[in-house]
Amino acid sequence: MQSARVLSIGEFSRLTHLSVRTLRRYHDAGLLEPATVDHATGYRYYDAEQIPAAQVIHRLRQLDVPLPDVERILRSPDPGTRAALVADHLQRLESELDRTRAAVVSLRRLLRPEPAPLDVELSAVPAVTVAAVEDDVHHDDVLAWYAGAMAELDAVVSEPSGAPGGLYDNALFEDGHGHVLVYRPTANPPRSGRVHPVTLPAAELAVTVHVGEHDDIDVTYGQLGRWVVANALAVAGPVRETYLVGPRDTPHPAEWRTEIGWPVFRVAPR
Repeated sequence: MQSARVLSIGEFSRLTHLSVRTLRRYHDAGLLEPATVDHATGYRYYDAEQIPAAQVIHRLRQLDVPLPDVERILRSPDPGTRAALVADHLQRLESELDRTRAAVVSLRRLLRPEPAPLDVELSAVPAVTVAAVEDDVHHDDVLAWYAGAMAELDAVVSEPSGAPGGLYDNALFEDGHGHVLVYRPTANPPRSGRVHPVTLPAAELAVTVHVGEHDDIDVTYGQLGRWVVANALAVAGPVRETYLVGPRDTPHPAEWRTEIGWPVFRVAPR
């Protein structure tokens, strides 16, 4: 006779919402071993005390935590270590969700039957000295680097005289690694930490404004690029962005406005 606290694999399956097939796979992987196995019949029996562990495994697998990571989480005796392992996976999952969301936003805009026309103008901007932070950055690290650099600028530029902006080297897009400079205009650019004065050269820019969140800003880049080509212009330097209205100004993405400026020159006819 089996103890009242021991459950057949079918009963345990119903209690935990883990299929019999899944329970067998977890047993074979050493992840959730039965309390006892009848060596004559091969039947697996589970203890009621194993239900919480099974439920934890179920939740982790719903979050797509790989089996080896699930095992490390379950085997770790330290709650802090377990929490860190889960937090690391959740961070990766959130990053994947952000990438998926951004791709969906861009795709919906690209598949519109009649995309809204892009308002582009040529603008000559003079040279200006700004407070800046600059470095060579990998493309995947740009957002994190930007947040740190802009926070440093905000801390030392007490009286900005215009909207913040950035210059993004062509190699950043072509090679995945390039020079990035972010700045805040101010009458007297300070020197503090990484912040230092930089003179941005005068330039002729093809300028448009991206409206809304940044998930589909690449679509606006593409439309601006088509306009540049259609007007027999060529890119002549790093892309400039000016953050007219952004997350620092309002939490509502629909209100964000990002000016994109491509330094250009006219292509001579052949």
